[in-house]
Amino acid sequence: MTVPTKTLPSGAELPALGLGTYDLGDHTADSVRAALDAGYAHIDTAEGYHNEAAIGEALAEYDRDEVFLTSKVLAKNLNYESVIESCEASLDRLGTGYLDLYLIHWPNPAISLRETLQAMAELHDRGLVRDVGVSNFSAYQLSCAHHVADVPIAVNQIEYHPWFQRPDLVDYCHESDTVIEAAAPLARTAVFDDEVVADLAETYDKHPAQVVLRWALDNDVVALPRSATPEHVRANADLDWELDAADRRRLDGRDRDEPVYDTPARDWTSDVYGIEQ
Repeated sequence: MTVPTKTLPSGAELPALGLGTYDLGDHTADSVRAALDAGYAHIDTAEGYHNEAAIGEALAEYDRDEVFLTSKVLAKNLNYESVIESCEASLDRLGTGYLDLYLIHWPNPAISLRETLQAMAELHDRGLVRDVGVSNFSAYQLSCAHHVADVPIAVNQIEYHPWFQRPDLVDYCHESDTVIEAAAPLARTAVFDDEVVADLAETYDKHPAQVVLRWALDNDVVALPRSATPEHVRANADLDWELDAADRRRLDGRDRDEPVYDTPARDWTSDVYGIEQ
């Protein structure tokens, strides 16, 4: 398909469809290869996914400059030196000299955001990171990041799908020229059982995933679906068709304010956060 793009502050073009690689395990490299062979040009990973080495192995078979590559730093590693070390380690595992986008994976209220963003600016100045951004930030947190950052906050990667549409956060991202990326754009397949999604899939003779991804792109959101099945990876890119405006509105009306992972409480002792008492 012809994938639309978003222009980031560096001037780089971010493809509006990418491959998410969370929890792909032993299927990671094959999924990356299937995606790149199917015309994807955007791969999203994180140090917390523990798959950067496998992705690097697959990327070595392709032209690195043709792939938009994102990674993320864990919330427990947001002090200045740890951000630098995390990025350098990610680059080493991925086998590349730069990241197109580097994100704060989760906000960490126990570490100064200003300190974290100063480290991100240092990585940017060294040419190791072309654009910087955040992930799972509220509008309040994102507003603060914009205020204290020395380099523009290009992206906020958030949970976003028909059951969790977050209109206030989406509106603020648009107002502040922050590109929205949808992590878990299929609600980890939960929305496949939604009656409107199922009805539209039948109407358009498409898979429910294709309906939901088409809707996300139409709503000016970058979608990052993941799949361990190459056939599904390829099918998720088959989006050269249109949803009727009335059908888009039907999906807009499915919001339940129901997340699949971005729930209010956290296990602060987990590896993702790692915040000690």
